Amino acid sequence: MLIQDSTIIRLHKSLAKKFPAARSRTVAAGAKVGMLVSAVANSPKSIGIFAESTNELKTLRIGPWVKDRILLIDLGFYKHQLFARIKKNGGYFVSRLKASADPFIVDVYNTCRGNSIDVKGKYISEILSKLKRQILDVEVEISFKRRKYNGKERMDTERFRLVAVFNDEEEKYHVYLTNISKDDLMPEDVAKLYGARWDIELIFKELKSRYDLDIVNTRNPQIIEAYIWIAILTLFISRRIYNIVRRHSPKEKMARYTQLRWSTIFTENASDQLTLILRYYGVERTFETVMNVYQSQALDPHVNRERFREEWWS
Repeated sequence: MLIQDSTIIRLHKSLAKKFPAARSRTVAAGAKVGMLVSAVANSPKSIGIFAESTNELKTLRIGPWVKDRILLIDLGFYKHQLFARIKKNGGYFVSRLKASADPFIVDVYNTCRGNSIDVKGKYISEILSKLKRQILDVEVEISFKRRKYNGKERMDTERFRLVAVFNDEEEKYHVYLTNISKDDLMPEDVAKLYGARWDIELIFKELKSRYDLDIVNTRNPQIIEAYIWIAILTLFISRRIYNIVRRHSPKEKMARYTQLRWSTIFTENASDQLTLILRYYGVERTFETVMNVYQSQALDPHVNRERFREEWWS
């Protein structure tokens, strides 16, 4: 089960040509980090760095790799053509239905007792506000444009499953589009499955709040990419140790190792981890080695900059 999403890192405006921001920003720069995350392993499977202005759909390429995998699709990636490609390649998807989409109902999977309205042969916009049932589970047909071929663009249709689950807190239906069979997943479970998308939001929060993904104080594009990859590599190391800790813990305690709490403990003890790694390679951390790090890293890299303290207290 995979989740695709992206996060934005704000950059200095002088980088606007290389990393142009979204259309709403005129003189600004930003990098978009696109990530495909495994919801099972809770770790990135693929990563890409793009300009902020890059369309979300261009950060996700569908191919044979999607076979027998489930993609949880954000509305930013919503496109019927994309869903058709996933289906063609033997993959599966779950997405919230876009507000402007209006699928045509061709079959009904669940039946309701009482005076329930007939939904077959109608568009979803015609019946959604009239529904009284808790769950709607139907097959729908959607029309969409295929990619241009030889300069020509043709219309096509595809059938998917539509599930609407009434949310008591918000007092409205949450509507999902999928190609997972009703025999494989109950309607309520479709909604629960989509809730796993929250995992990638937690990963981005972890990257920014714990591993300094969005602290990029440079105008050098190569250094910017280095900063981004350092944060991501830190996440990989953190996840590797996290999985080892959980694996060696009693089953009843495994769920209590939450990601954000783990990332806090990991960063607070990173220095101890470095000591163990250095010792493995025969390097001992002593007072002298620590002082050498302080002396080299604490130096201001701007050699010719005038300093107030230099005149008065040097």
